[in-house]
Amino acid sequence: MADRFFPNEMPDFVAEAAEDESTSGRAKDSLTRLLHLPYKSLSERLQKSALDFKEAVVRETWGLRAKRVHDYTLYTGALGTAYLLFKAFQVTQNENDLKLCSEIVKACDSASRDSGRVTFICGRAGVCALGAVIAKHSGDERLLERYLTKFKEITLPSDLPNELLYGRAGFLWACSFLNKHIGKDTISATRTRPVVDDIIKAGRRLSSKGKCPLMYEWHGKRYWGAAHGLAGILHVLMHMQLKPDEVEDVKGALCYMIKNRYPSGNYPSSEGSESDRLVHWCHGAPGIALTLVKAAEVYGGKEFLQAAVDAGDVVWNRGLLKRVGICHGISGNTYVFLSLYRLTGNVEYLYRAKAFACFLLDRAQKLISEGKMHGGDRPHSLFEGIGGMTYLFLDITEPSDAGFPAYEL
Repeated sequence: MADRFFPNEMPDFVAEAAEDESTSGRAKDSLTRLLHLPYKSLSERLQKSALDFKEAVVRETWGLRAKRVHDYTLYTGALGTAYLLFKAFQVTQNENDLKLCSEIVKACDSASRDSGRVTFICGRAGVCALGAVIAKHSGDERLLERYLTKFKEITLPSDLPNELLYGRAGFLWACSFLNKHIGKDTISATRTRPVVDDIIKAGRRLSSKGKCPLMYEWHGKRYWGAAHGLAGILHVLMHMQLKPDEVEDVKGALCYMIKNRYPSGNYPSSEGSESDRLVHWCHGAPGIALTLVKAAEVYGGKEFLQAAVDAGDVVWNRGLLKRVGICHGISGNTYVFLSLYRLTGNVEYLYRAKAFACFLLDRAQKLISEGKMHGGDRPHSLFEGIGGMTYLFLDITEPSDAGFPAYEL
C-alpha cells in the first residue's frame, strides 16, 4: 500500500515566521524553508510558478497542436486548458487569458458539436457552460445567448448513467455552474427537476435492501467515490432543491457510508470492496471528504463535520500520492484541507494545504523527471497532469475562495 504514496514526514504544524527570521534560514532543506514562509510570501511564489506552468500548458496543449482540438474535454483535453486560463484571469485580471480562453472554447464547441456526451467534465455541457461564462466576462451578450441556447438544446439519453463524469449528475453540475456565474435560474428548476427525479428514482431502485436509501451502478459496480459513484451524485444533489423525503435519503446515504468506512478511516471504492488502497478524489477518502464538508455546510450537525475531519486525517497521512494530478494525485488531495479550512476556519488545515502545495512546488518536477512520480498519461491536462497543479497554485492564493475544479462551486 505504501508504494502508492510518499511517507508524510512534514511536521503536523509549523507556525509562520517572518521571512527574514533566522528560523527559516537555518532550516535544513528547501521544503522546510518553504513551510516556514508567511502565507503571503508563499502565495507569491506559487503564483509566479503557476504563471510559468500555465504558459507551458498552453504551449503543449494548444500552440504545439496547431490550435486543433482532438480531445475537447475538461478532464484531459483542451477545455481543461481553457478552464485553467479562466482561473488565471480571475486571479490576475489579465485580459489576454480571457481572450485565449474564449478562442479555445470556440474550438472545443466545434469539436464537440456531434458529441453525445452531456456532462461538464467530459461532455458538451462543459463547453457550452464555460463558453457562456466567458462570454459574460467578456461583455459579449450575443455570444452569451448563443452558448446558453446551445446548452438548452442538450438532450439527455434515457439510458444515461447517473454519475458525475458521464452521467446525469455531471449535467446537473453544469446547470449549477451556470446559475452561479450567470445568475440564479439561468437554468430553471423546470429543466433540472426531471433530472433530479430520475436520479432519485434510480437510486431508490438500486438501494441495498433498505440498508442504504440510495445506490447507483456504473459499468456493473456500485461505486462510492466522487467521479463515478455515490459521493459525487450526493454532492451534486445537495446543490439542488430537494423534497424533505429526498433530503432524508441523501443524509441516510451519507450516514451509511460513514458507518461502513474502513477501520483506517478510508472509504471503499465500491460496495463490498475490502481493498483499502485508494486515497484519491475519484475513489476513497478525498472525494468523499469534500462531499461530507458540503453536507456539514448544508445540513449542519456534528456527524458530517467529524467524518470530514477524520477523512482529512487519512489524506494527511496517506495522501502524498506518487502522482501529480487533480483526479488521483497530490494536487486534488490538497483541496480536502482547503475545504476543511473554509468550513472550520482552523489554520491547521490551511497549513496542511500549504504543506502539500509546498511539497509539489519543491519536489514534483524533480520526482517526475526521476521517474519516482507519475506526471499523468496526459501530462499537461487539468485532471491528470501539471494543469491541475497549476490550477491549485493559482487557487490557493485566495484559500477562502478555493474549490476543487468542476466539483466544488
